[in-house]
Amino acid sequence: MDKWLWMSAGELGRGIGAGEIDPLALTECYLAAIDGHEHRDRIYARVTHGRARAEAKAASERAKLGLRRSPLDGVPVSWKDLFDSAGVATEAGSALLEGRVPEADARVLAVATSLGTVCLGKTHMSELAFSGIGLNPVTATPPNVNDPRAVPGGSSSGAAASVAFGLAPIGIGSDTGGSVRIPSAWNDLVGLKTTPGRLSLEGVVPLAKTFDTIGPLCRSVEDCALALAVLENGRAPDLRGASVEGARLGVLQGHVMDDLRPEPKEGFERACRALEAAGAVLEPFEMAEVAEANASSGILFTSEAYGLWKDVIEAAPEKMFPEILERFRGGKAHAAADFVAAWERLHAIRALWQARTAGFDAVILPTAPILPPEAERMLSDHDYYVRENLLALRNTRVGNLMGLCGLTLPTGVPSAGLMILGAPGTEEAILRLGKGAETALS
Repeated sequence: MDKWLWMSAGELGRGIGAGEIDPLALTECYLAAIDGHEHRDRIYARVTHGRARAEAKAASERAKLGLRRSPLDGVPVSWKDLFDSAGVATEAGSALLEGRVPEADARVLAVATSLGTVCLGKTHMSELAFSGIGLNPVTATPPNVNDPRAVPGGSSSGAAASVAFGLAPIGIGSDTGGSVRIPSAWNDLVGLKTTPGRLSLEGVVPLAKTFDTIGPLCRSVEDCALALAVLENGRAPDLRGASVEGARLGVLQGHVMDDLRPEPKEGFERACRALEAAGAVLEPFEMAEVAEANASSGILFTSEAYGLWKDVIEAAPEKMFPEILERFRGGKAHAAADFVAAWERLHAIRALWQARTAGFDAVILPTAPILPPEAERMLSDHDYYVRENLLALRNTRVGNLMGLCGLTLPTGVPSAGLMILGAPGTEEAILRLGKGAETALS
């Protein structure tokens, strides 16, 4: 049964459908693995044993009767601790929200539950989701699967760790500036960032609502496709026969290639060679306005985040991790006129991006220019924390600023990801392209 812990969600679903895997036995296997794991309390904020068993029992009965509701009916899932869960604390990694118990599930959790997924519990995260690093001395810092000294990536840090350490087949996270893709890349997973507005944010603790998105962290592209379908009560795209042959891929140049550390550079170059060998056409291109958009992040993200959280934060600032508190308070420095002007300019840059990339099937770039930094040093060296956090987010933030969907894939170099960015609303096409790339990279 331990082999179940390392199977893909798709494989588990097919096993349930074939009568080879009982959902209740599967859930008990995962609960036992979680409870017996040395990093349990660093990965899971709360484990929902009762709910998981009840949902798994119902899934087991449906499977016996041939009444499964989706390909993932009976498959366990972990949820980042910013998705409301009825009767169970949802604290978003912050002492500011300690004891916050919602009365109802977040919309996406309710939809996924109605389609048969089993809720294992809530995973740790960066405080209020405002960090790409995943370091959280207030609650817990999850481990990195490749380096016990390193941070896991954030803010969906526990979501990534739950999958990477075999304690969930799927983790559901959120991505405002890279929070699905960075921890996915740094833990050698596949992560999907969805288009803003595609998935409901109802019942999700916000960071910056304009940029907040929801996405799964998984072991395969297929699992991301299946997870997206159960989050929105949709239908997963058919990935059979997916290939990159003939695909025209723009390779973004400029500042996203600056300061690339050796390992991310090696991983990206290896991925590019594999894609070309599989028949993709790679075309380097530059767009200086992307750097301009990235430079406006402080105004756009921080102003909105502080505007949403100001009253809560200033009522008890001493409860916060100082690095996160400083980031939020940076939002005080910007005038409303500057915020409006930055948005006007970003709308113009988005139009330029759309025109410049219209001839490509997708755009590719390294997911992160750095490897996961050392956790202890980040706690003691402020300059190091600020520099590495901003570098970690630099490339992924392109997708958020341009309003895109995107996918990160492992490259074969540990903690080095390949990012594929697609036009808004093209998740199905990006998933098919990602499946082709996954095949080429393997």
